[in-house]
Amino acid sequence: MTQTSAVQEKPLKVNQAVKYYGTGRRKNAVARVWLCPGKGIIQINDRKAIEYIAGRKSLEIALVRPLKVTNTLDRYDVIATVCGGGIPGQVGAISHGISRALLKLDPEMRKLLKPEGLLTRDPRMKESKKYGKHRARRGHQYRKR
Repeated sequence: MTQTSAVQEKPLKVNQAVKYYGTGRRKNAVARVWLCPGKGIIQINDRKAIEYIAGRKSLEIALVRPLKVTNTLDRYDVIATVCGGGIPGQVGAISHGISRALLKLDPEMRKLLKPEGLLTRDPRMKESKKYGKHRARRGHQYRKR
């Protein structure tokens, strides 16, 4: 496609409008998330969320879960900047950041988010490699002859 025929949508910017901020973390991913009043557009690193997560349905469901639980899916735009880790870890970090931002928006939402486990930072991390092993636990292959 040529540059003139493609319709370029301007990416959302974090402006001076009312916004709520939350930091989310998962594995090695760290997400900075802003909620702004809007139509429900989700943008990750200046790209559409669907484009960023490459159409993975399970990740899409995990991404919007805090908004669906609190019934705010169509009321707020989400602008997220995320780095580190892989795509699933980044989606988990964004979800955590959205939950924290929603909590700043309305502290009463804690009653909805807490039972779903959306406010808890997932503590699972990759286990470090041990000496004498191939990976953390994988040993050398046994050779009989």
